[in-house]
Amino acid sequence: MSERARPLRRRDLDPDPLRQFDRWYDEAGRVVDFPEAVALATASPSGQPSARMVLAKRVDERGFRFHTGYSSRKAGELEATGSGALLFYWHPLGRQVRIEGRVERVFDDESEEYFRTRPRDGQIAAWASAQSEVIGSREELEARVAELERDFEGRDVPLPPHWGGYRLTPEVYEF
Repeated sequence: MSERARPLRRRDLDPDPLRQFDRWYDEAGRVVDFPEAVALATASPSGQPSARMVLAKRVDERGFRFHTGYSSRKAGELEATGSGALLFYWHPLGRQVRIEGRVERVFDDESEEYFRTRPRDGQIAAWASAQSEVIGSREELEARVAELERDFEGRDVPLPPHWGGYRLTPEVYEF
């Protein structure tokens, strides 16, 4: 029986939703290139929905952590409403997990910890990218990246003050 053909039965689910999520996440990691890719849904204070893909870089008993620019639309909506929803979808397994909850910024040391694991070009991209802002051209962005590469040459790239993590603390899981 293929993974997709397995029925979902309540008796097969762990009563602890985080342990169940971890089980499915581990299985997805064996067949999906980026099991941490997740759709993040937010809403404006007036209720206008928005969704985009982020990477859930840490999942533990405190919640699901992802990172972004603090001036992005998603960050503004998270700050305004304090809530969001995540949707993991692992097609080869025919599984998805939806999670709703409260969202808050993580401490700077947690953002720094993750930032240090990013490749150098990803660190520079966090400085160069003004998420949710229109840029004049690709050349403009490439020039900004080149400028930052010169500025940070020979030293560690510092954590940008306009970039960091959020944690969604689950209130609802749906498997």
